[in-house]
Amino acid sequence: MTVQNKKKIFNDPVYGFITIPDDLHFDIIEHQYFQRLRRIKQLGMSHYVFPGALHTRFHHSLGAMYLMQQAVQVLRSKGKIITKEEGKAVSLAILLHDIGHGPYSHTLEQSIVKGISHEKLSMLIMKNLNQEHNSQLDEAIEIFCGRHPKNYLSNLVSSQLDMDRLDYLKRDSFFSGVSEGTINAERLITMLDVVDNELVIEAKGIYSVENFIVARRLMYWQVYLHKTVLSAECMLMNILRRAKYLANQGVELFATPALCYFLQHEINYTDFEENEMNLVYFTQLDDYDIFAAIKVWMEHKDNILSYLCNCIVNRNLFKVELSKEEIDPERIAFIEKQIRSKFEVNDEEISYLLYVGTTSNSAYDPNQPNINILYKDGTVQNISDAADQLNISVLTTPVIKHYLCFPK
Repeated sequence: MTVQNKKKIFNDPVYGFITIPDDLHFDIIEHQYFQRLRRIKQLGMSHYVFPGALHTRFHHSLGAMYLMQQAVQVLRSKGKIITKEEGKAVSLAILLHDIGHGPYSHTLEQSIVKGISHEKLSMLIMKNLNQEHNSQLDEAIEIFCGRHPKNYLSNLVSSQLDMDRLDYLKRDSFFSGVSEGTINAERLITMLDVVDNELVIEAKGIYSVENFIVARRLMYWQVYLHKTVLSAECMLMNILRRAKYLANQGVELFATPALCYFLQHEINYTDFEENEMNLVYFTQLDDYDIFAAIKVWMEHKDNILSYLCNCIVNRNLFKVELSKEEIDPERIAFIEKQIRSKFEVNDEEISYLLYVGTTSNSAYDPNQPNINILYKDGTVQNISDAADQLNISVLTTPVIKHYLCFPK
């Protein structure tokens, strides 16, 4: 019998060679649920502005796993007892942290399945994989859920300075070409330590932390919440909303079996727990299902659906007006009047062509567990109080912007 070689490496453009540490990691990466992440773009519609931003959730998950392995080595070198099993579990937890993402990542998170975050779906898929692998993911699930006795392992997976954020900032900056998002992930990891079962950063790394927080803020406004990206995402969400409306009216629509299922059904979290077929269909969905349908819907007899689809495919994106203040009702009424005149739509239909909303960004959230700085005398201080070159407290206040999105 031929024994498969599972000692593989990936050549990653950000970190170089990434090694798969053991057979279980290999089997998880080879699984169809994980391979699906190759077909889900990390940055949704951002490539409409940054042509290089075509990397996937697959790239990101492997990169986060690599950083996790570096972090575990650093903490072990500082005397922290992390067993081989714990190191394996925390690596698997970060590898699978995004496996519940749907098509176009965050863009359609509440469109395909309402009221269910990708974290909850990740948990359901991890439990499914755990059954397939004879409970070998038990400890990884405990870490992912924040129930592990060593809480700092959960901090490494999900916190305000976790391996997820370190990788996506470095990776998204690299592929988008936005240099303001560049961070020194290696130095931040080297400065990691543990106090009272919580992750901390040695005081020597305080400037790297400051740079990390500022880079995150800049990446949000320059990339993730760029107004043109916002326009494309609004249009994509409304294409799906219109398609679901038409499907519920009995209108015939081209769609893959998985997409058709979610167009015709309203699925909530309980449905996933009670009916395994919901998860089966969800794990068949990716960006290709959505875009293939959009290309076909360009010729659909419904004018609103075909118009939106043509706009997305040919990048004829809607105009976006951003404001620090609420949009003037008179401005909204003026635009609405113009849309009614040009497109001959009724009160219900105009919501597909005119979007009014808000977007916000907080680089450092005071309501979440702190990023703590460890000094040589053993004292620990919140970064917002410890930073001397930058008033981090200013960055803790969410910036809220109002937007108006409509056809040019």
